[in-house]
Amino acid sequence: MTLLDSIVMQGLGRHGALTAEEKTLLLDLELNPRRAAAGEVLWQESADVDLFCVVKEGWAYSYRNLGNGSMQILKVYLPGDIIGMRDFGFARRLAGVAMINDGVISPFTHQQLFELIGRSPALAASIIATVVRQQAMLTERLVYLGRYAAHERLAHFLYELYLRLKRIGAVTDNGFVMPLSQEQVGDALGLSAVHVSRTFSMLRDEGLVVRDRQHVVLPDPQALARLVEFNDTYIDETLSPAFHGFH
Repeated sequence: MTLLDSIVMQGLGRHGALTAEEKTLLLDLELNPRRAAAGEVLWQESADVDLFCVVKEGWAYSYRNLGNGSMQILKVYLPGDIIGMRDFGFARRLAGVAMINDGVISPFTHQQLFELIGRSPALAASIIATVVRQQAMLTERLVYLGRYAAHERLAHFLYELYLRLKRIGAVTDNGFVMPLSQEQVGDALGLSAVHVSRTFSMLRDEGLVVRDRQHVVLPDPQALARLVEFNDTYIDETLSPAFHGFH
């Protein structure tokens, strides 16, 4: 996966809003890929903000360590996502980031980002749109963690992953690989690993989710969406018509 494969960039590309030079500028952020191992911490909370990175392969997550020894997972990153943009403008990291499974990341610097922004209003706008979408996902997470029962939290989480993975071609026959452990799912949803296991069983018994280790199938994705009255506005790939006016 490259940044050109991301939802925002595909949207700009469909409307002819990116020139060949701008596509090259974007791909220049990915010139230094490196392998990253499962469990590898890319940076710690409160560390200096010196890099951002593109996920090319594998999954990652951002997290906060809490005073009681537990962890809250804030966001799961998939191939094509940019990690670290929430820290832009801060001297210290707002959250730590670690790999979920083995993957490939491409780090890039502030200077590279400044050059891209300075040379292309379209790419500057796309970066802003990307950051805003990430913030919208965090807002949605806050809503359903605060108001939903356990089975609704898990259903919402799985359907959101399903939509995101489908858009990058990682869903086959309504199934996908989810390399998250039960503990990690619990850390994302504010549930214990035991509660996550029971909740998966509940959704299985209702015919909504089939899980075999890391493979998850949604027999009827729309039924899962109806269960939580899923509103996909915050994850919609459609860009504002204002983005069509570049160049």
